[in-house]
Amino acid sequence: MVQISPIGLSNDILSKAQPKLRPFENSGNDDFASQLTNAIGEVAKAQKESDTAMKAYAAGDEVDVTKVMLAREKSSLAFEATVQVRNKLLSAYKDITTMPV
Repeated sequence: MVQISPIGLSNDILSKAQPKLRPFENSGNDDFASQLTNAIGEVAKAQKESDTAMKAYAAGDEVDVTKVMLAREKSSLAFEATVQVRNKLLSAYKDITTMPV
């Protein structure tokens, strides 16, 4: 099989995208529980940043409205993704427990 090597712009894009494709690979935590804990910690961090930005805006500080809205949307999307992962895990657990042996 012939391997095509990236050149030019595609090489630059791949070099920038590669670290973001596997965020947990460099953490040294290989088990599922620690990866899940890290992901939930990131969601909590996004929610705290959103809350801080909203409070600063409400207090009248010089905060860009777009930054507040982006922080809020990022927090919302992270939470929704966490809920979907939880739902899939519960569904898989239910399927496994009802599986005939």
